[in-house]
Amino acid sequence: MISENMKSGMQQAPARSLLNALGFTPEEIKKPMIGIVSSYNEIVPGHMNIDKIVEAVKLGVAEAGGMPVVFPAIAVCDGIAMGHIGMKYSLVTRDLIADSTECMAIAHQFDGLVMVPNCDKNVPGLLMAAARVNIPTVFVSGGPMLAGHVKGQKRSLSSMFEAVGSYAAGTMTEEDVTEFENKVCPTCGSCSGMYTANSMNCLTEALGMGLSGNGTIPAVYSERLKLAKHAGMAVMNMIEKNIRPRDIMTKDAILNALTVDMALGCSTNSMLHLPAIAHEVGFDFDISFANPISEKTPNLCHLAPAGPTYMEDLNEAGGVYAVMKELADIGLLHLDCMTVTGRTIGENIRNALNRNPEVIRPVDNPYSKTGGLAVLKGNLAPDGSVVKRSAVVPEMMVHEGPARVFDCEEDAIAAIKGGKIVEGDVVVIRYEGPQGGPGMREMLNPTSAIAGMGLGSTVALITDGRFSGASRGASIGHVSPEAALGGPIALVEEGDIIAIDIPNMTLDLKVSDEELAKRRAAWQPREPKVTTGYLARYASMVTSGNRGAILEIPKGEK
Repeated sequence: MISENMKSGMQQAPARSLLNALGFTPEEIKKPMIGIVSSYNEIVPGHMNIDKIVEAVKLGVAEAGGMPVVFPAIAVCDGIAMGHIGMKYSLVTRDLIADSTECMAIAHQFDGLVMVPNCDKNVPGLLMAAARVNIPTVFVSGGPMLAGHVKGQKRSLSSMFEAVGSYAAGTMTEEDVTEFENKVCPTCGSCSGMYTANSMNCLTEALGMGLSGNGTIPAVYSERLKLAKHAGMAVMNMIEKNIRPRDIMTKDAILNALTVDMALGCSTNSMLHLPAIAHEVGFDFDISFANPISEKTPNLCHLAPAGPTYMEDLNEAGGVYAVMKELADIGLLHLDCMTVTGRTIGENIRNALNRNPEVIRPVDNPYSKTGGLAVLKGNLAPDGSVVKRSAVVPEMMVHEGPARVFDCEEDAIAAIKGGKIVEGDVVVIRYEGPQGGPGMREMLNPTSAIAGMGLGSTVALITDGRFSGASRGASIGHVSPEAALGGPIALVEEGDIIAIDIPNMTLDLKVSDEELAKRRAAWQPREPKVTTGYLARYASMVTSGNRGAILEIPKGEK
């Protein structure tokens, strides 16, 4: 056992004295020590129930012969952080979570880990930590929220943001907005559509790091407590068989996750997190991998915001394993990848059943023959940009329009709500990338304002920032290189024509090379928006979105 380094022999008598101070019995000290990473807090709805999940995990670990020990991980609620300076502190927590978990796990020499995350940066941050620490690890999340019900229809958080836009357009009353406010988020859990948190929780199953149902069993179901107990038991089985995260999160497993992502129609944020996770296992993930996989992977699900179904519906239809079985039947998955069950992906999904072909379309009747995401390149995004094409209306798949240029999110929102954006426009929001933001804020407010104002089928939005999984429409993010690095998006001028062609995966500024060269010669870097604290350190180390916004030591430093 790894923990013997910390607790065995005369040299470690001081450590044992501190374990005694914790109330550990001699019998407990002899057992494998399992760190349970609890993301519980009282500000994030997706985390308010995690204390109960953790208690269930502890029971499972103890029943299987381990000694459970809980320690914390932070988590930010993107919905609460949205629309103000707090959103600059969302993406950056992914690396804080990975770093702090690595520190705790290695400093205390745990034999195994059970990660209990739920929300957007929490899941990928802990997956990154699992890859670094590389001791037996299982994921069990807090689970998704149930959908709300407003005026006889299922609704979720994206509906709430769009209601604000509708109010600004005069098509919804204050009383209507209040009804949405009180009903769209009715339970604990990660918000009920295929937003970033649920996307990443589903991908833990595809990666092989979570048990069946981890991505879809609702937070309020007792079935999730059973899942948590089984997760505690599973980590003990992994210790016995010496199965570790890097045995599971291989290149093939990450490509499986990207394939499942395409079928589910996951958040564009997965194209930040999968490269970052791959980086931790030594796999250089180019976001352009998405396009050949997307071209052969049918989009089988249209969960909110792309369609009218929610996580609870996906769960009842058979969950992630049912989607994977559809893909496996046409040869799109690597089935020999190991998982936390001690069995391969192929063995795990062998008996999966699609119980609702309206929620999970069969592969011979997909929503589209291509996957949910696409990477667009061109002279506006030489290193790539990302769009959730499964959430784009047909009439916006190809679009040309004049650029309406804004150097921050707030100015764009004011223009949209002020009626200054008209049909055909292409809204450009720049200097919001990982370094320029800093922190690469999500743009759910402007995309929701566009939809709420009735412009969702005629106006596009392009940014070096990113989008919430709740965003829909022709929303193209992660434009790389970002403006702060002098990327072409920094050179766009008001009224320039921008051409978007999603089927052909291109994003171009219709300005001559000579004119762009003249603008580049005149361009000057902006002064940093933040010069102190964690954000300043983050901005000095972070890469553009095409590389997953990973942190690197600046050139010239050691």
